[in-house]
Amino acid sequence: MTTTLAAGVGEPGINIGIFLAVVAVTLFIVYRVSTRNASAADYYAAGSAFTGVQNGIALSGDYLSAASFLGIAGAIAVNGYDGFLFSIGFMVAWLVPLLLIAERFRNTGRFTMGDVISFRMRQRPVRAAAANATLVISFFYMLAQMAGAGGLVALLLDIHSTGGQALVIAVVGVIMISYVLVGGMKGTTWVQIIKATLLLVCVVMMSVFILGKFGFNLSDLLGKAAQNNALGESVLDPGARYGKSGTSRLDFVSLSLALVLGAAALPHVLMRFYTVPNAKEARRSVVWATWAMVIFYLSTLAIGYGASAIVGSTAITGAPGGENSAAPLLAFHVGGALLLGIVSAVAFTTILAVVAGLTLTASASFAHDVYANVIKRGHPEPGAEVRVARLTAVVIGCLAIGGGILATGQNVASLVALAFALAASANLPTLLYTLFWRGFNTTGTLWSIYGGLGSCLILIVFSPVVSGASNSIVTGVDFHWFPLSNPGIVSIPLSFVLGFVGAKLGRPEGTRDAELEVRSITGIGAG
Repeated sequence: MTTTLAAGVGEPGINIGIFLAVVAVTLFIVYRVSTRNASAADYYAAGSAFTGVQNGIALSGDYLSAASFLGIAGAIAVNGYDGFLFSIGFMVAWLVPLLLIAERFRNTGRFTMGDVISFRMRQRPVRAAAANATLVISFFYMLAQMAGAGGLVALLLDIHSTGGQALVIAVVGVIMISYVLVGGMKGTTWVQIIKATLLLVCVVMMSVFILGKFGFNLSDLLGKAAQNNALGESVLDPGARYGKSGTSRLDFVSLSLALVLGAAALPHVLMRFYTVPNAKEARRSVVWATWAMVIFYLSTLAIGYGASAIVGSTAITGAPGGENSAAPLLAFHVGGALLLGIVSAVAFTTILAVVAGLTLTASASFAHDVYANVIKRGHPEPGAEVRVARLTAVVIGCLAIGGGILATGQNVASLVALAFALAASANLPTLLYTLFWRGFNTTGTLWSIYGGLGSCLILIVFSPVVSGASNSIVTGVDFHWFPLSNPGIVSIPLSFVLGFVGAKLGRPEGTRDAELEVRSITGIGAG
């Protein structure tokens, strides 16, 4: 079977047929539900017409990306316990938005994160900073999704050439741009709901199949996983990936900080709180999303160890797509070509839906914060803002395609962790200070955003992720001097410190402090 796996799996006709059917159905639904997207409120926030349950399922769809489905399953299959730490971090992270962010954020803003952090600050510099952070974070998140698309198709169609994978990534990008241009937030939300439902049914079904194969005996499953893993029994213990040295342990602490603190500051997650009518429904959304993710991440444990037990870690790492191929390979072993086609279609829909949400968020931030409020000083021509958002979506989609081609072959969970570090560094301190500290001002906001974003970007560029390691994005050269793969342990505390120092040194604002406090807590004036 190892020979077959190395040469591609399943029936390409079945895989492509199921995938095209899912894409056609979702595009039709997007077209049907998006009959009117004339105003900014319709295009950015779907008129705030979704219920907490609908938005919660869509929120889980936005969050459960290719990193969750492909990257974490692969990380568990190859690294065992240490791979499952990604699942724990992604899941625990939802406590921060549930307890601190969701309601106040929904009450304060209208369309973007810039609405909240500029509420009582100087509008133009703060909105520009918020838009810059949103664009950078969204781009890094898109890299992971595009890399997942390239790896998945390389496995299914046995495409090893760079040109072939680049073509696939380009097709994914074009479909994603179509979702955004046609559907806006309403169409994208329904795609997320469909995708989340398909994904949850898929992972639960696979988990039941795997456990049934071992007589629903978890000990037998784990024993077989250790037997077929290159790490042996150590795959069941902590430290297989992050316990080999002091640097790797520090890297784990840094990764944990990024995952736990980053979710509450991801722009595409925050923007989804505006699609519900009030703060109560925003909190309800988070509760429903959290339960959906509990089910999903528990299932990844069975899928990851199941892939190690049934496929074997050597076959997984040797297949096209590397670790990201664990879930599709497992589906092929358990259910043959048909289940592989279904799982692959779900994975593709996952990638498309998440990238569509990211593109919409990034284009909305540029059009609303930069074009409407910085360039046009809050008075854009009727309809111009939505036109700019659509044009920006095309540009961002093209950039994502180019970046995805460069990032092909990377573990998507690791790439997403970088986006989490950027979000936690640039956005989270600013959001918390804005919502909970009256003394915070424009200087503190700019220092926190640009200091956190800049330091995180610099450390990423000079880390082993970009150069100096066997799996770096740039091979053949070594210019890294920062030893950790995730910079969160440095950039996140630095952003908090810079925000505090900047606020103390800067001029106090003091004009709308009371209004922000009342509005964020009660929702009065949140229209």
